[in-house]
Amino acid sequence: MKSTQRPGWIPSRLREHREAHGLTLEAAGDLLRETARRHGLAVPAANFQTLWGHENGSIYPGPHYRRAYCLMYRATEPQLGFRPPLPGETEKAEIMISDLPAPSDPAADEAAAKVIEEALAKASVGGIQPDNPQQVALRNRIVDAWRRRHGGGSPRPILTLVGGYAGSGKTEFSRFLSDITGWAFLDKDSLTRSMTERLLVSLGGDPNDRHSELYLTEVRPLEYRCLMEAAWDNLNAGTSAILAAPFIAELNDEAWFKRLENRCAAKGIDLAAIWVRCDAESMREYIEFRGAARDAWKLANWETYLAGLNLEESPPTVHITVDNRLGSAITLADQTRQTLKRILS
Repeated sequence: MKSTQRPGWIPSRLREHREAHGLTLEAAGDLLRETARRHGLAVPAANFQTLWGHENGSIYPGPHYRRAYCLMYRATEPQLGFRPPLPGETEKAEIMISDLPAPSDPAADEAAAKVIEEALAKASVGGIQPDNPQQVALRNRIVDAWRRRHGGGSPRPILTLVGGYAGSGKTEFSRFLSDITGWAFLDKDSLTRSMTERLLVSLGGDPNDRHSELYLTEVRPLEYRCLMEAAWDNLNAGTSAILAAPFIAELNDEAWFKRLENRCAAKGIDLAAIWVRCDAESMREYIEFRGAARDAWKLANWETYLAGLNLEESPPTVHITVDNRLGSAITLADQTRQTLKRILS
């Protein structure tokens, strides 16, 4: 059955997967809630009525529902009928557990490294090119960090900037990298939101303002200063750090990036920049889903906000662009986590 409510949505695929797993609607709801709980996802009212609505096409599953379904059935969004595949995404099939060695197999470490390398190559626009030293270096560092995390050792620290527009998936992708590597994960909003809101009020502004001249000139520079200082605290202690923030102005400013590069080099620290690319509809869906007051202006002035974004090109300083259109990279990240857990269990 195809739905006319969402282009390319085939709701009956969910029923097919549920029945293939031998689950009733009630049992699928229980398993979906448990899967969501384990992975920190919110799936309110995951009861049989809601699942029935998903399967018959009357309710399109929200972002966390879709992620939970993909984790539960070990499938991608296209495989579950949520959307058509992106160009080339048919090759981004789920990583098959059966193709990996058993946990006791001495090749498990190599298999896990291969899983990580494949996930990064599939998520990155154009893949990881062997003739691009920055891309290869970052891939090798991530794989090496995973190995060291499970086998000991302290490599040269690396500072990784993960940028992207609001709702692009940069925070989730940063968490994925942190899960693999054990590097410190620092999110700008988590570190500075309370300070930002109080400072805006003190300056006579709106605590949820993220677009006015007041915010851009008086508050935003302090947010990024706090984020970078927290990063340096970790790096100076030999701990690599992943920073999640838009970094729109910063990554488009080659002079700013060069200064940061020079400072890192002087301290014996590597530097990498990742840009998470997403489509406008998916970004809006996630922004609406999270319901943050700071996003009210964006949603109320969506076309104006969108006109100021460059969704087709990455900033010039970026080393790797992650393709998260339609949430594809985050789905792949979820599957990679699952596969690595199975290898280590």
